[in-house]
Amino acid sequence: MTHVIGVDLGGTKTAAGVVSPAGEVLMSETIPTLNRAGGEAILDATAALIAGLVERAADAGLSVSSVGIGSAGVIDASSGTVVSATDAILGWAGTELVSGLSSRLSLHPSAVRAVNDVHAHALGEAWLGAAAGSSSSLMVAFGTGVGGSFVLDGAPVLGHRFVGGHVGHFASPYAAFDGTPLPCVCGGSGHVEAIASGPAIYESFLRFGGSAVDAADTRDVFALAASEAHDGGATAGSAGDRAAALRAIGVGAAAAGQAVGGLINVLDPETVVISGGLADAGELWWKPMEFALRQELLAPTVSVPVVRATLGNTAAIVGAAKLVLK
Repeated sequence: MTHVIGVDLGGTKTAAGVVSPAGEVLMSETIPTLNRAGGEAILDATAALIAGLVERAADAGLSVSSVGIGSAGVIDASSGTVVSATDAILGWAGTELVSGLSSRLSLHPSAVRAVNDVHAHALGEAWLGAAAGSSSSLMVAFGTGVGGSFVLDGAPVLGHRFVGGHVGHFASPYAAFDGTPLPCVCGGSGHVEAIASGPAIYESFLRFGGSAVDAADTRDVFALAASEAHDGGATAGSAGDRAAALRAIGVGAAAAGQAVGGLINVLDPETVVISGGLADAGELWWKPMEFALRQELLAPTVSVPVVRATLGNTAAIVGAAKLVLK
């Protein structure tokens, strides 16, 4: 039975796994992404990771035929080239991802396929995860950034220029402070990601008067907010800090929900999947997010299922593998 390799190539780590035709990840390995070493060095390291898994599979009596990749950046899925990328991976834009890996692995280019990592994540959830069995699904991930993918009849909608799914980069009325739109990492301003991502929630906490002494990052903001909710404020941190934490989370969650609700009205998916670190942060974020989402919906969409992603760290590996599984 032929198996494939699925690769999840992100800004900090690269994970890969041997995946069966049924979508089971049989063995996997993870390495740090050489995000300051340039595209060629990343291709070298990724090829070595894949080759090691191919050897392990062979030792177990498994043959590997193809490689699917979900990669950070805007990926031209027809040519396998990185069209553009942020500075999270220096020198990644312009990298010939498919041809570079296929030549290093002595595979025909047709045996290697690549898409953006969020598309791979969504494809995994649509195939075997929270949206399994749905004819269409919208997945939106809220974490370090905000990204998404619309999967229709088993394939992610990539867009004419392969930028489909960049759902963090349209306007949000929440993304302003004192009447000034908040800057976004894309170079624009006033976008969903500028208010609804994890780092944006921390920045909101500081803008709302929170102290960096009591909260050094977004996780600390959630801990402060939870302390007020569960122990009457017995833990460290002033009442002002806890109020700023609750406000920052509430605003970020409302912006997230409003954005997803608007996308539901446009796309009318059968199932909506919410993923990312914030989706796993608990009810302090989930409840205001879903409330804002439901407030946006047109009458025919009010019953749309909105569920948490279920595949965790294997989602993008499974989805990338699906690209090349026959």
